[in-house]
Amino acid sequence: MTSLYLSCATSTTAASRHPFLKPPHAKPSHPLHKISCSSTTSQNQNDDTKPQGGKVIDRRNVLLGMGGLYGAANLVSGNTPAASANPILPPELDKCGTATNWFNDEPLVDINCCPPLTTDIIDYKLPPVFHMKIRPSAHRVSAEYMYKYNLATDRMKRLPADDPRNFMQQANVHCAYCNAAYDQPGQDNVEIQVHKCWLFFPFHRWYLYFYERILGKLIGDPTFALPFWNWDNPKGMTMPPMFVDPKSSLYDRKRNQQHLPPAVVDLGRTKATDPLQLVSNNLTVMHNEMIRSISGPLDFMGDPYREGSEANPGEGTVERGSHTSIHGWVGDPEQPTNEDLGNFYSAGRDPLFYCHHANVDRMWYLWQRLRKKNSPNKRITDPDYLNASFLFYDENAQLVKVYVRDTFDNRRMGFDYERIDLPWIHYRPPPQAARTNTNNVVDAPNAKTLFPLKLDGVVRFQVDKTKKGKADEILVLENITVDASKLIKFDVFVNDEDDNPSELDKASYLGSYAQLPHKPRSGTTSSSSRIRLKLTDLYDDIDIGDDEGTIVVTLVPRHEGPGVTIGGIKIIENPNKPNPTDADAADAADTTTT
Repeated sequence: MTSLYLSCATSTTAASRHPFLKPPHAKPSHPLHKISCSSTTSQNQNDDTKPQGGKVIDRRNVLLGMGGLYGAANLVSGNTPAASANPILPPELDKCGTATNWFNDEPLVDINCCPPLTTDIIDYKLPPVFHMKIRPSAHRVSAEYMYKYNLATDRMKRLPADDPRNFMQQANVHCAYCNAAYDQPGQDNVEIQVHKCWLFFPFHRWYLYFYERILGKLIGDPTFALPFWNWDNPKGMTMPPMFVDPKSSLYDRKRNQQHLPPAVVDLGRTKATDPLQLVSNNLTVMHNEMIRSISGPLDFMGDPYREGSEANPGEGTVERGSHTSIHGWVGDPEQPTNEDLGNFYSAGRDPLFYCHHANVDRMWYLWQRLRKKNSPNKRITDPDYLNASFLFYDENAQLVKVYVRDTFDNRRMGFDYERIDLPWIHYRPPPQAARTNTNNVVDAPNAKTLFPLKLDGVVRFQVDKTKKGKADEILVLENITVDASKLIKFDVFVNDEDDNPSELDKASYLGSYAQLPHKPRSGTTSSSSRIRLKLTDLYDDIDIGDDEGTIVVTLVPRHEGPGVTIGGIKIIENPNKPNPTDADAADAADTTTT
């Protein structure tokens, strides 16, 4: 059973405006979710070099409440974790350089993504929470809320151009951190990148935190909270209406005009035209990203990324799935490089970005509280993760240093989310009607004869299992090298016989790989990455035979043309051990009804 646990800092420094110095641009251009309020569990460190590790979910076990998250007080206390040799450090703003357009490998010479400079940086302390902000669903907000949000955004856009709280300056935060404008301090020509790694969720949580506080200050309302675009619920699977009024400050003309309401989002990028099929696909995608395909925390959060490491080690399920799909779905194909939301340098220029990422952050919030019997630990305790840090300007235009370790409890950061139905939580695909006999599959050679593989069309092959039958296993695709200038996506199916690529709502769909265009320093292709997809639940759903020692894997590219090479594929035993405390919590939760 899966249950969803939801939970039941010190003074700030008043900061005045500082004189802002124009960045020298010295750096050259580089290829660049009803429970007790006392919910705590002990959690252990997972080996970050290994992948991490069902039954149909009962809606009665979707439990919402107000309690602490796995001993969150310990996570975000004033105690500093043990010192680490090499967490990612914040950038040196005076060395910010020219960012790169990920689509075409060209330097953004006409666009300054660097922030204003100041000589004063302070360590940020989370302020006491006297009033909890509740982030609302964007499709359910009142006219009064829309007025306030529009007013706040308009005032942000009217701030002086060199004010770090100005709308374009806020948009440039994403450009600089995500388009290789910063080097890692002390690491020559090694970029800082917050995507495709375990920094993705913490960085964007801090980003929205300060953006939200700036908006609130501009309208004199410290309780103002950003809306979230709940594209994970059928009622939210269209672009929120308040963003499509051309007279609103929330409007952006650089959006795909074919995807305005009532168009239904396509989280699977299947190009299905039936809205009902799209909704079903979307719910399946969400179930897989949040539950079925995950064997451990790194599968959700992304792979380790440390000082001196090359960028893009590997993204988690949501980042490479629904997150990336929405970016690509909203971006305008009529623009040179899919601006605004479809390109990282320009994504923050669309106010919809912050609404989209509020839901991405909500996915982290929900995943943290999902409790399933025999689930592994979810907490990452590696000091290199906890001590990684970033720089942001706060609502007072004070430059502050913040840490990953302070992001784990959103309520301690002063915000929570409106409770919305989660239809995907019980949207596990129906069991396959008939067992696939892999011996009868035609033209399915063994993977050993095919890899490395250039994926330029649908391909099917057999992969050897570690043991016969319903074993606890993980499928690993490794050394995935991509054309960094393209939006890349492919889907993975197991023992699938119907060959209908527009349908994802079936037992054989295992998961996906996707990326937005990006520009690594090393050249036109990204560094190798991998994905891990848990097979255990799928084996139950397809009723794999006790005597079967192989599975048939089908890879279906959703992008056009070449652009992907996969170095290898294999099946390994799930090395993750269940967390007994989590199992006990799930047992206790099963006795409570909503």
